Amino acid sequence: MSTPLPTFPPHVQLHRGGTSVVVDLGTAGTPAIIHWGAPTGLLSPAELEAVATAARPQRVSGGVDVPARLTLLPQEAFGWQGSPSLIGQRDGRCWASALRTASALAGPHSLTVTLEDADAGLRVVTELALTSSGVLTQRHVLTNTGTTDYQVHQLSAFFPLPATATTVQDATGRHLKERTAQRRPLTVGSHVRTSRRGRPGADATLLMLAGTDNFGFRQGLVHGVHAAWSGNHRLTAERTITSESFLSAGELLLPGEVVLGPGESHTTPMALGSWGNGLDELAARFHQDLRAREHHPMRPRPVTLNTWEAVYFDHDASTLQTLADTAAKVGVERFVLDDGWFRGRRDDTAGLGDWFVDAAVWPRGLSPLIDHVRALGMEFGLWFEPEMVNPDSALAREHPDWILHAEGRWPVSARQQQVLNLAHPDCFAYLLGRLDALLDEYPVSYIKWDHNRDLLDAADPRTGHAAVRDSTLALYRLLDTLKSRHPGLEIESCASGGARVDLGILDHTDRIWTSDCIDPLERLDNQANTGLLVPYELMGTHIGGPVSHSTRRRHSLGFMARTAIFGHFGIEWNIAGISDVQTAELAGWVRFHKDHRDLFHSGTSVHADLPDPAQDLRGVVALDGTRAVYALTQRTSSTSYPSGRIALPGLLPDSRYKVRLSHPLTEELGNGQSPLEWALEGVELPGSVLGAAGLQSPVLFPEQAVLITVDQAS
Repeated sequence: MSTPLPTFPPHVQLHRGGTSVVVDLGTAGTPAIIHWGAPTGLLSPAELEAVATAARPQRVSGGVDVPARLTLLPQEAFGWQGSPSLIGQRDGRCWASALRTASALAGPHSLTVTLEDADAGLRVVTELALTSSGVLTQRHVLTNTGTTDYQVHQLSAFFPLPATATTVQDATGRHLKERTAQRRPLTVGSHVRTSRRGRPGADATLLMLAGTDNFGFRQGLVHGVHAAWSGNHRLTAERTITSESFLSAGELLLPGEVVLGPGESHTTPMALGSWGNGLDELAARFHQDLRAREHHPMRPRPVTLNTWEAVYFDHDASTLQTLADTAAKVGVERFVLDDGWFRGRRDDTAGLGDWFVDAAVWPRGLSPLIDHVRALGMEFGLWFEPEMVNPDSALAREHPDWILHAEGRWPVSARQQQVLNLAHPDCFAYLLGRLDALLDEYPVSYIKWDHNRDLLDAADPRTGHAAVRDSTLALYRLLDTLKSRHPGLEIESCASGGARVDLGILDHTDRIWTSDCIDPLERLDNQANTGLLVPYELMGTHIGGPVSHSTRRRHSLGFMARTAIFGHFGIEWNIAGISDVQTAELAGWVRFHKDHRDLFHSGTSVHADLPDPAQDLRGVVALDGTRAVYALTQRTSSTSYPSGRIALPGLLPDSRYKVRLSHPLTEELGNGQSPLEWALEGVELPGSVLGAAGLQSPVLFPEQAVLITVDQAS
């Protein structure tokens, strides 16, 4: 007696947020996404069948008899010879799966497909969904339906690319210079970017992007994917000899990290894909998606002063109170005490793990400083690095078994630190207990949560197994538990600057520290590339001292402020001894940010594709198009002099706008020999003209910037 074939719709269309996805469920093995991107309009069943028919390739000489397709989980069993989505084995067997569609359930904006291979003892449930902003999400749940253990080596999400995608962009970096863009042609073969650092790492790519030649912020069709995961990950761009091109995103599993017993399941991190005509449109989908979250920070982002570059480890109560006095005077709303407050922490060689207030430095505890800060009307924040431990600490001496290490040796030291095993129940309980006790004792509303080294030989000494995955999941639990016990607590993800920036960590925290380098010139590229995924309100952007601590370059206060103004604004500078003139200027920049932060933290970020690489123009446009603020930066000297006109992107073409150079203007604006006529009284023009013909650029010295304000004319 034959088994009846499963029944499900032959094709499914998802349409939401300006994105269309068409899925063919009739392909061999698993379903295929045959369109992801521009809206197609609502297609009839006959039209969907025609789209699927139009996508089927011919058989060619030297190929398989039934041409292989790029499916959700492409498999060798159906002729696929590109990179696989699923790699695993059961004692050397069942490594070549033949998963087939068993059922499919389509909702208005989602599709859930169940895939079965009874012979291999595997089931995969794949979930596709379009968010309200048009971001495509994918997640797999793999279940071992066999009778013996199944080891998972890889399980990634695949996103198809259009034929026009011929250029790949990702990012690389290092400490103090994260997220530096790099490009290459998308040729036949795989471009693979992995992180094996136990965190994304300073050299990680935030997105894998592929688009038309010379795509930019405002031009060119481009697609990109992100893995929402804070541990090891793998992103790829690939083109096959059969003209299939795709992006993939997933967790990078170390040997033995996922071994499924009979009946056990493994759920992949969420993979997210966005697209746009230009990077600004692609980024806007991610930003809208994040802002739609129930737990997205909604109250105004407090202007923050962090004490690290102000005092480093020199914790003196009187000095810090004086610093707080000046902070309140210039309008700071949150005062954060950085590293150096706990036992034995006079430098970075000792003390990590001993989370008790150091009575030698703070004989009356932290209350006098906190009371002083709060009496000035500011919130109080505190620095922690809970995942790390110094070998020179009571914790390390008492519990070496809590440190991640392979049997017989310690990992290579970094920052004089080792890494704690958060998956160890006793270690987890200790950290939760200490942080919880401090948050109970003191009115701390904000934690700067640091993570200052990559993981090496990250094994659980109890088992010898690789432990990056378990540690990452334990971190998420620890963050969530603290926030549930202390409603309103906000947490920043810092990792020796910007080495842990991903949507996995941002699902449990409230902002990221974008980089330890706050040199405004370096921050231009860093913030633009971070902003492809992260909106301004989640990016820490601070003003530093006159001399950058990481580059030794000198910059004016105005230049630093104009670079930081759009983000979660703050100060990283000992302002206690600055002059009255500087105090007034700094207060003016804080006021300007507060006056406009509702725009900066809800509007659409835009970047101009300027012909002159010496210049940078970016800004934020209100969602209703009624106003905007742009920052024009002269990075270096231009070859042309003056530099020519600049177009203002993102404005409503049919609206009229009043355009002005914005105050505060406290320094000389370059060496132009006559006034800039349009800036004398402002100019009124339609958005179409401002976006096409533009305005004459001010003559600026190198490493100088101005702000341009745009308001809809009444």
